[in-house]
Amino acid sequence: MAMQHSVAGSGLADILERILDKGIVVAGDILVSLVGVELLTVRLRLVIASVDRALEMGIRWWEADAALSQDAAKLRAENAALTERLARLEAALLPEGARP
Repeated sequence: MAMQHSVAGSGLADILERILDKGIVVAGDILVSLVGVELLTVRLRLVIASVDRALEMGIRWWEADAALSQDAAKLRAENAALTERLARLEAALLPEGARP
C-alpha cells in the first residue's frame, strides 16, 4: 500500500503557520456617495495572528470582553445588582423631579 502525500495541504499549512507567526494586517475603507454626498462609510481593519503574536503586539481585547470571559454570567449578575442598588439609592436620596 502506497502512502499519498498532499503537497497542497502541506503548502497551505506552511503558509498559515507563517501568517500566524508573523501576523498580517488588512485595512480598507468603503465609501458610498451619491452626487458628492457621503451616504455610508465602512472602515474595515482585520488582523490575523496567533494569540502569542497578538499579545506581543499589545492586542488583548478578548481579556476584557465579558462574552468571552468564563465569568460572564457572574459579571452580568453583578452589573444587574449594582444597577438595582444605584436605582434604590437615587430614589432614597434624590427628590422626585431630580431623578434621572
